[in-house]
Amino acid sequence: MRHKVAGYKLGRTTSHRRSMLRNMVTSLIMEERIETTVIKAKAVRPRVEKMITLGKKGDLAARRQAAAYLMTDEAVRKLFDTVAPRFGDRNGGYLRIVRTGWQKGDGAEKAFIELLGSEQVLDEKRQKRAEVRAKRAEETRKAMEEAEAQSQASGAAEPAEGGEKKEE
Repeated sequence: MRHKVAGYKLGRTTSHRRSMLRNMVTSLIMEERIETTVIKAKAVRPRVEKMITLGKKGDLAARRQAAAYLMTDEAVRKLFDTVAPRFGDRNGGYLRIVRTGWQKGDGAEKAFIELLGSEQVLDEKRQKRAEVRAKRAEETRKAMEEAEAQSQASGAAEPAEGGEKKEE
């Protein structure tokens, strides 16, 4: 019986589960939205909320506790500088889990887990990616046009030579 046993085992050993959850918390703070299974999202939620609460404290001890758990210094800086101040007046409930569908391989239910208020940041990222994609497509189109123009210019001279070779 599992009376009063909290948490999810997720089919992993203790060390694997601990490192996976640390990686997911770090990724969620850095990216502000990740896609995973619903069960993993539910397992990550309390850990992320504890990190944000540490970020809201903002003192040196809290920063050291967060640095001991998170995988990168960049994640610690982002947590204390941008993520935690966003939730200054809110007491918990910093995350949203949105179910999206089913995983192809094993049929597990998938979900997005995201920080509240991250819509603006995600829209900016999406817009920046679209601009980069459009710029790259424009460069590719220009390169194709130049290559086509060069092949037509050299192609006009080649058929005469090619025609002579066919006659011989």
